[in-house]
Amino acid sequence: MSSTREQTSSIAQSEAARRPAPLWRNHDFILLIGGQGVSSLGSQVSLIAFPLLMLALTHSPAQAGLMSAVRGLPFALFSLPAGALVDRWNRKRVMILCDLGRALALGSIPIAYAFGSLTFLQLYLVALVEGTLFTFFSVAEASSIPHLVAKEQITAATGQDRVVYSLANLFGPALAPILYGLGQVIPFLVDAISYFASVLSLFLIKTKFHSERVHAPRNLWREIHEGLSWLWRDKTLRFIAILTFGLNTPCTGYALIIIVLAQHMHAPNILLGLIFAGGGVGSIIGVVLVAPLQKRFGFSRVFMTAVWLWALTWLFFVFAPDPLVLGAITTLSFIVVPVYSVMQYSYRLTMTPEPLLGRVNSVYRLLAFGGQPLGIALTGILLQAIGPMPTVLLLFIPQGILAIIATFNKSIRHVTSIA
Repeated sequence: MSSTREQTSSIAQSEAARRPAPLWRNHDFILLIGGQGVSSLGSQVSLIAFPLLMLALTHSPAQAGLMSAVRGLPFALFSLPAGALVDRWNRKRVMILCDLGRALALGSIPIAYAFGSLTFLQLYLVALVEGTLFTFFSVAEASSIPHLVAKEQITAATGQDRVVYSLANLFGPALAPILYGLGQVIPFLVDAISYFASVLSLFLIKTKFHSERVHAPRNLWREIHEGLSWLWRDKTLRFIAILTFGLNTPCTGYALIIIVLAQHMHAPNILLGLIFAGGGVGSIIGVVLVAPLQKRFGFSRVFMTAVWLWALTWLFFVFAPDPLVLGAITTLSFIVVPVYSVMQYSYRLTMTPEPLLGRVNSVYRLLAFGGQPLGIALTGILLQAIGPMPTVLLLFIPQGILAIIATFNKSIRHVTSIA
């Protein structure tokens, strides 16, 4: 009897030892998402401040769209080599250097403004530098979570990462118009400070963001091809990447559309901030829902529902008669964003071999998000040429078509779980 109890106790202790510590007790994971939460807050502030500044200086939605497109252009140009290089380099060091560079670039705007020497050329160069460093940083960051948490915690970890991002999405856009009202360059100073906070948090993380590497002669383009081939052979991941491209590209200029709609409604800066804050509230609701929804209904049903809601809620912007309704629609449309994002991100991290994480992530992100510069520039041109309502309707068409195609995709329907 005593022997049986001892054996049972030993088994229980062994199982407890195998169970990973809760995420809230994972010091390095908390540092990562905490630092990125502050950084994301600053990024959301400048994301809104850039088109606000360009609209104030040029009174042209097309110019504001072009500025945002320049910020996104490096992602399309450098995503593939960034993935291969990040798989070679020390990922944490890459993230630290990128955020230091972004802090200096954004910090140059208020300095130049203080000396009366801020120019359009500098704004475009800062957008280009910030976008380039973001490309390398984001690929490295996307590959870091599997090194900080157990495999069975990846979905929960990505969900908590989205919670932090959603909080930034709640407060950042709400603060941006208010800070901009206090001074046109204050939002950029806030963003620069947030990057320094991210650097500090990364310095404090002890865990490596990469496995042991074998130092041998390598061919950059062969490595890129390995990541591309692996993703292309995975039918589900390949389709999700193409689907994300089709859903995301038409919506990339959403901030510019909301700004123009709100300005047509004569909404003050504080009210514009509250409208954007509605998106953050929606994101938080979506993050809270994603884990129980996946557990209850499985991957494919939740994913397909998210695809349809993504497309249909975009169409609702056509029916916004006043700022109150515009804010409500923004909140509703953003509920689905973290649901979709967590599902596709968790699937990618779970299914991709660790040595290929950087390359597969870069290829995926190029396929999924490489159209952002085109989408933003097109949104600005359409807003100036035909106005906001026809622009929303036109940009809905590809989303609706893809939702129909996704409904009949067998590879998505056959994925029941990613745990």
